[in-house]
Amino acid sequence: MDAKNIQYTCPMHPEVIQQGPGSCPICGMALEPKDVAQQQDNAEYRDMSLRFRIGLLLTIPILVLDMGNYLQPSQSQTLQVILATPVVLWAGWPFFERGWKSIVSRQLNMFTLISIGVGVAFFYSLFARLFPQSIPESFKYHGEVPLYFESAAVITVLVLMGQMLELRARAKTGAAIRSLLQKAAKSAFIVQNGEEIEISIEDVKVGDVLRVRPGDNIPVDGTVTEGKSEVDESMLTGESIPVDKGPGDKVTGGTINQSGSFLMKAEKVGNETVLSRIIRMVSEAQRTKAPIQTFADKVAGYFVPAVLLIAIATFFIWAFFGPQPSFMYGVHNAVAVLIIACPCALGLATPMSIMVGMGRGAEMGILIKDAAALERLAKVKTLIMDKTGTLTEGKFKLAQVTAFAPWSEDEVLSLAASVEQLSEHPIGKAIARAAKEKNIPTPAVQNFKSISGVGVEGMVNGRQVVINMAGRSRIIPADKTAVALTVDGKAAGLLFVGDTIKKSSYEAVKELHNKGLKLVMVTGDNEKTANKVASELGIDQTYAEITPEAKLNILHEFQKQDGYVAMAGDGINDAAALAGADVGIAMDHGTDVAIESSDVTLLKGDLKGIGRAISLSLAVTKNIKQNLFFAFIYNIIGVPIAAGILFPFTGMLLNPMIAAFAMSLSSVSVIANSLRLRILKIK
Repeated sequence: MDAKNIQYTCPMHPEVIQQGPGSCPICGMALEPKDVAQQQDNAEYRDMSLRFRIGLLLTIPILVLDMGNYLQPSQSQTLQVILATPVVLWAGWPFFERGWKSIVSRQLNMFTLISIGVGVAFFYSLFARLFPQSIPESFKYHGEVPLYFESAAVITVLVLMGQMLELRARAKTGAAIRSLLQKAAKSAFIVQNGEEIEISIEDVKVGDVLRVRPGDNIPVDGTVTEGKSEVDESMLTGESIPVDKGPGDKVTGGTINQSGSFLMKAEKVGNETVLSRIIRMVSEAQRTKAPIQTFADKVAGYFVPAVLLIAIATFFIWAFFGPQPSFMYGVHNAVAVLIIACPCALGLATPMSIMVGMGRGAEMGILIKDAAALERLAKVKTLIMDKTGTLTEGKFKLAQVTAFAPWSEDEVLSLAASVEQLSEHPIGKAIARAAKEKNIPTPAVQNFKSISGVGVEGMVNGRQVVINMAGRSRIIPADKTAVALTVDGKAAGLLFVGDTIKKSSYEAVKELHNKGLKLVMVTGDNEKTANKVASELGIDQTYAEITPEAKLNILHEFQKQDGYVAMAGDGINDAAALAGADVGIAMDHGTDVAIESSDVTLLKGDLKGIGRAISLSLAVTKNIKQNLFFAFIYNIIGVPIAAGILFPFTGMLLNPMIAAFAMSLSSVSVIANSLRLRILKIK
């Protein structure tokens, strides 16, 4: 795709979006493709690299001439003018262009300072070389006018080097998404009339039967229809142990088939696949702003004007109160102040950490909707959890049917399955599946209605059938969940289903307690079952037989008591609480409503992912604070030193060239620190 037809945005200011490449009108940084998938070539990096190489080749002779007495002074100065002019005015032209734009738009930034600093050094030197008789004696040193061609050239080359390193480092922040993109299959083998034909992945349609061979990336999302294999799902879960797949099992596009060969039916293709959704969510999340960035943005807004004032004050203080040649010292130190200040480091501190952190989360199977949610997650002290599908497997199996006269067990199961076959709830699916396995007929249903957190109802053969969660009863075993069936308002029977606690829940609860979290289970299930699960896992507080509205009320109460509260769930009945929580955490095997209502999605659907998500949040938050500290301390120390604050005590002044080197490395250091998140061990 032509770069002019691609939307570009700024990592520091995601609100800036334009068609085609360019620079940010606010900070002056090079824009990046909004869609990382379209970032095929780093043209800005190539341009800066070319300017750097040519600038360096021309600057080395300038340094040699300045340090040695190889030519007459006038000859040396003339040659320096010839060499420095293309370095400053061609190699450094992007800085002047962006600096001018910043002044016109009144969005002062790093390039404002660089262009003024380099411009003052170069054009003052050029004027002094062409019209030396116009220079006052206060600017001369031992009767000679000091020139800054070597400073202007070296500063330009060092800033180009910094920009080049920064662009290369910034490109690595999108490594996680590009890694996911590489997992997408480019083609698939469709089975038609007994033949296997290779087609482009774009041509796969819902309902197609596909052959997946050993070693292939699974092309799209679907269900295994024939054959068995082991599939590497580490792309989704971060777990390297392969998962057995057979007929009826779901498979995800981008995961890797290992040993066997199987047929699958395509169910989600194109932008609807899990892989596409992950890439889209992470890409969008990386462009969001964390609340902590607001503070940095405010500081950066005042920073450049403040530095300009400090530079002007530095010049006049040295010019009127400094030793001779006072004006020369004034120019020297004012340029150093302009060059060493780095508002870019302040601006990069937060977005770089967010971009790398979001990508790292995706690699671990943790999708975070935006930067604000990532920041809030580090502050969570209470975690409220649903039971079914969150702490337990959510894979119910019908264990027993108790019929009340005059109904038989088969009649109770038939009526219940007829209504439940239209339900999305795991209990409903278990009842419908049991009827199918026993070949019990399920008549058609009219006026079906599902009441979230309560039950389902409908008309079956002219009778009003209602299924609700059973309340307290001595006949309900502690390890079973029961639903009550009523027909035309009269009790007809009870259906008991069993579920098992996830093996990972035991360790996950322990880890979450170690992180200092209060764990609360809120479920619509009966009290006996809820208490048994809570007791076995060591949950701090339990609320049973709770409606969705009551869940939300309980959540609000904990928010009043404990501050930041997270909610983990996977069902429609959890959607309101997920949306109302400070951080909503959904299991990816859950309903689309729950996932859309949440801030964090765990692709593995494993409670241990919550602990990893909190650890990630803490690591990113710590990384941001480190970046901000480094940026602030660098500028707080660097600017006064450049202004000459140490001169009265040590006689030392900061060379503008060293200031340029320090400024270039400051932004790179912030990015390098952010990139540490890619290799940081997160438990």
